[in-house]
Amino acid sequence: MRTTYLANPNEIDRKWYIVDATDVPMGRLSTVVASILRGKNKPTFTPNVDTGDNVIVINASQIKLTGNKANGKFYYRHSDYPGGIKQRSAGDLRANNPERLIEMSVKGMLPHNTLGRKMGMKLHVYADANHKHEAQKPEVLDITNLI
Repeated sequence: MRTTYLANPNEIDRKWYIVDATDVPMGRLSTVVASILRGKNKPTFTPNVDTGDNVIVINASQIKLTGNKANGKFYYRHSDYPGGIKQRSAGDLRANNPERLIEMSVKGMLPHNTLGRKMGMKLHVYADANHKHEAQKPEVLDITNLI
């Protein structure tokens, strides 16, 4: 009788990947990164265990927004006071805080529970090519082959 393999959190080996976001559409980048953070690229994927890897996204300020998303896509937040709604366009967010744009896009594709928040902590986004994770020896991931 065969049994289904269930990953144990103690036996998971985590890799570090580095992804260059230059001229890559935001949705395509986000789906690939979310899949890696979740661990779906591994044969040991288990839905209730964090089996994913760490991902570093560089050059976030050069991400591509297709169509009219730079002016027509809005992100909203509310202060819980009457009239306290704020909105920012995706183009404005890319110009002023590109790290936050990618983080919100990727974290929206992860599970919305404690496990998803733990997976989201393994995402590291930088606006330019400089990052502080050289010691982890990240493996370059060519995202154009995965799209």
